[in-house]
Amino acid sequence: MSGDEGASMRLNDYQAEARKTDRAGDKTLAFPLLGLCGEVGTLLRVVKKKQRDAASYRGYTPDVIEELGDVLWYFATIADRAGIRLSDMGHNVNRGLKDWSDTGDASLRFGDLQEVATVIPLVPTEAFENTLLELAGEVGTVLSDYQAGRITNNQAALKGRLVAVLRVLVRASIEAGVTLGEAAAKNLHKTFDRWPEKFVYSTPFDEDEKPFEQLPRSLVIDVFEREVGGKLYVFQQCNGVNTGDRLTDNALEPDDYRFHDVFHYAYAAVLTWSPVTRSLLRLKRKSKPKLDEVEDGARATLIEEGIATSIFGQAKHLQFFDGLKRGDLSLDMLKAIRQFVAGYEAEECPLWLWEDAILQGYDAFRFLRKHRRARLTIDMAQRKLLIGDLPRDT
Repeated sequence: MSGDEGASMRLNDYQAEARKTDRAGDKTLAFPLLGLCGEVGTLLRVVKKKQRDAASYRGYTPDVIEELGDVLWYFATIADRAGIRLSDMGHNVNRGLKDWSDTGDASLRFGDLQEVATVIPLVPTEAFENTLLELAGEVGTVLSDYQAGRITNNQAALKGRLVAVLRVLVRASIEAGVTLGEAAAKNLHKTFDRWPEKFVYSTPFDEDEKPFEQLPRSLVIDVFEREVGGKLYVFQQCNGVNTGDRLTDNALEPDDYRFHDVFHYAYAAVLTWSPVTRSLLRLKRKSKPKLDEVEDGARATLIEEGIATSIFGQAKHLQFFDGLKRGDLSLDMLKAIRQFVAGYEAEECPLWLWEDAILQGYDAFRFLRKHRRARLTIDMAQRKLLIGDLPRDT
């Protein structure tokens, strides 16, 4: 959805869509209030970062839009949990106490709150900085009133406080040269990219390629340790034929990274993307030189290896994601992966699909850490990396 489409979005429609991603079990105001405070702080940090690294920080405006969207999500969630419509508050943004109305036009759109900016400041202006400080103050007042119990069961008082926040939020977006509608639209795209209503798999990236250049739709790979010259190595076999190099941890302190190819098999099974797996199985798309050079080339392979290594460093501190389920992985980590693969076909993979691939890869990794051998099956039809015992005589 573009910024123009965001301007045409109804405030209440945004609130209804945001409600679908409010997954916290506790429906009190505490969680979204803390989130609102935190996101305003992040918005302030974006401004500080631009002031500190003015020349090198090129993502300033997109980050402002994203953080404004996150602020708006928590704001809408607070209102929703309190039974307050965004349109009712938006109706009062430009009104004084004498003109105040408890109900507003339900068709109120984001474009009705502000006009589309014609100039986008490349650096934060003094007015924008001051307005953000004012926004932090208004949010702090809401928190203070909540803690003191003044707005817990007083919808009218809460609505008044939230209108004050929204009023400053609109002014902040104007001074940043962006619109709340654009922030709302991009926020919905991000949240549903991470927490969709329905989990729908797209067709494999190589669906239209020659069969002998497609990643395997179904393949069994045996992974096991074997001692050679007094040293343990991990071997992999497909149909009894060794695949890839024998591996060690390549680390001073053993951490079983020798089993890390399971992550690439999970990417192949779930994402239908893995330049490393293509290289291991000799399935590069040679009939299309551009794809072979870019999507299946050395740089793409290094990017995938970098992703696996980066995630592994975080996983070690979280028991290799033991006990984590869909929706539990860090959003920041998943967004960083998206940046890793920018410009490559894997950029199209939604964040929830990356999470599935990562969790399945670590299920297999933990199994191998425990049993030191496994029979893995790439099942692309089910988007699964299946794990089974490997007979000892293999």
